[in-house]
Amino acid sequence: MTALAVAPDHTRLLVSQGERLIHTDFDSLPTHLRAGDLLIVNASATIPAALPARRPDGTAVALHLSTPHPDGYVVEVRRHGQRATARAETLTLPAGGRATLLAPYLSPGRLWVARLELPEPLLEYLHRHGAPIRYAHDTSARPLSDYQTIFATEPGSAEMPSAARPFTKDTLRALRAAGVSVQRITLHTGVSSQERGERPYPERYRVSAHTARRINERRGRVIAVGTTVVRALETVADEDGRVHPGEGWTSLTITPEHRVRVVDGLLTGWHDPDASHLLMLEAIAGADVLRRAYAAGAGYRRHEFGDSHLILRR
Repeated sequence: MTALAVAPDHTRLLVSQGERLIHTDFDSLPTHLRAGDLLIVNASATIPAALPARRPDGTAVALHLSTPHPDGYVVEVRRHGQRATARAETLTLPAGGRATLLAPYLSPGRLWVARLELPEPLLEYLHRHGAPIRYAHDTSARPLSDYQTIFATEPGSAEMPSAARPFTKDTLRALRAAGVSVQRITLHTGVSSQERGERPYPERYRVSAHTARRINERRGRVIAVGTTVVRALETVADEDGRVHPGEGWTSLTITPEHRVRVVDGLLTGWHDPDASHLLMLEAIAGADVLRRAYAAGAGYRRHEFGDSHLILRR
């Protein structure tokens, strides 16, 4: 099937349901859902987690803050947009701040635990001196507002939970008219290690009692908006697929060997070939469906400002 041509400022959408592939645009999303379906979105807001820093020898680097840690913060050091080899050292930050790299974190040589010494509370400091994390595929600097979804209310993500980026108020009105409901969870994302073939590391999540009840009482399907939502829901689901409220840190990695118990569909972006997210997509769609979808979607834009993919399980 030939992809539908859309204007560059529109988000394209591929709908995969078994052998059926539909090329359309994001505005048509409500027409591919049913009355009683429940969309679960991530309420995490993106923080300006990239800070300019200098090594003791004066070398300029960027410090990317990922997730909190009992000894400080998990960070990544980058130079000229590439991963830099980190070591035990103290980096100088703006306004007299300092970050002391203490020890490697899970991925030796890339992520480190750092002790932060800042002249003001972390979020205030980041909003004064930080910027959104961006990578080589995003060639233009953007304001922090471009990295927020319409659902973002709880600051904490190092990178945008981007599956919900194309949603607008018009989308929500159309979903309500179609009888589709929306509920929220929170999962704060770290830096995108999984885009380089690494498994996701622990991330903070919360599933409220209200959202758990709505899921368990649903009349239709549960459609996760983003891989972060799948990770949170599967973390708090029991063997029968019943969702329980909970919060904390999840280390769950979803692969084809993991039986997906809650989610009937996933709205996501387009991922690089070595992304561990693809294992989750395969667990939901099946290997054959995913292979056909990625062959049909070869021209779709990837990454956080790219196009969308709706996977519906049979």
